[in-house]
Amino acid sequence: MASSDGKISIRVIWQNYKGEILFFLILSACVALGHWASRLIPVALLYDAVLPLQHGANVAICILGATLLFSHSDGLRIRTASAWALVAWGLADSSVLVQDYMLQLPILRIGSDAVNAYIMLIGNLLGWILLVYPTETLRPGWLNWKRGLLQLLPMVVLVALDYVVPLDLRWLIALYPVALGVAILLHVRSYRKWCEENYSSMDHIDAQWLVRYLSMVAIMGVSYMYICLSDNPGRVVTQNALLFFLFSYSIEQILFRKDPWQNMQNDETESGSEHAPDAAARLTQWMEASKPYLNPDFHLMDLREVLPMNRTYLSQFIHDEFDCSFFQFVNKYRVEEAKRLLREEPSLTIEEVALRSGFSSRVSFTRVFTNETGLSPREWSAQCNI
Repeated sequence: MASSDGKISIRVIWQNYKGEILFFLILSACVALGHWASRLIPVALLYDAVLPLQHGANVAICILGATLLFSHSDGLRIRTASAWALVAWGLADSSVLVQDYMLQLPILRIGSDAVNAYIMLIGNLLGWILLVYPTETLRPGWLNWKRGLLQLLPMVVLVALDYVVPLDLRWLIALYPVALGVAILLHVRSYRKWCEENYSSMDHIDAQWLVRYLSMVAIMGVSYMYICLSDNPGRVVTQNALLFFLFSYSIEQILFRKDPWQNMQNDETESGSEHAPDAAARLTQWMEASKPYLNPDFHLMDLREVLPMNRTYLSQFIHDEFDCSFFQFVNKYRVEEAKRLLREEPSLTIEEVALRSGFSSRVSFTRVFTNETGLSPREWSAQCNI
């Protein structure tokens, strides 16, 4: 994200992350507006129609999502883990329906003066369920029943202490899901680095979708605290709508997003680790002559056509010989191809240049080109053709 003079460019940062920034700001504004608008809903309509409909819709999307994920798991642990998370949330929402319209136990009612440890325990537990999805994505196979219970243990201990010691531990309890979220964010960088070492395109496997998901969870956490502190009867309306949106978004991502871990594991071989002294030269010649980078799905294991190594040694070879990740290595060729097209065929649209130089979309092309040159494709073309 450095410009041509080596300085950090706000424009380049905006070009790279404007989608995520706008997503967070727009969603935050919608949630705030939703909480304000919920005050206008008549109480009778709220309890007789709006809330039952919302909880029912959330239960339905959980059942549908879990069914789809179980039936299309294809051996992917992320889909099975996420399906069980949806089952857990569906049961929680079903219990809300039973409580509010059958049992009506006063201990479970959330009021403006009822921000107690029990309510926060429920909120944190549901927050932990929402974080199962990104945890399994970033650290495949790490989360199991034992580690899951160990993650929940500190929260349970804090809640128990809140009842027996003369200290207010509620805000310490509230920080627990924040700590889990921060721990997950720390792994986003390593996840993206792994993707860049193995894939030439971040479309569909990039970490940006995960940032959006975590943004929704963070906004939901703030919204939950408002729910606990507010005396507005309709305070849960916006939260329920946000939940439905998050469920729909995550189910779609899990079902249709490429799983880079699984794909690379399937391609892994036990090829040799030794390479000839002229391996770098042969690779460069192959890249220039065959132009495999023009394939948007070109990935690290495709290099075995000229370098018979396994994934680990291929990745290390690229780092040692070219001092960059595979993603950077391939996209340097794509950017050079794009420059050639912009110089020699200025009548081409940006979309056409992107596709003909190996990028899968205009967005990814513009992001990579701007990072490499410090200029957008249009700006570079304008300077080149003056």
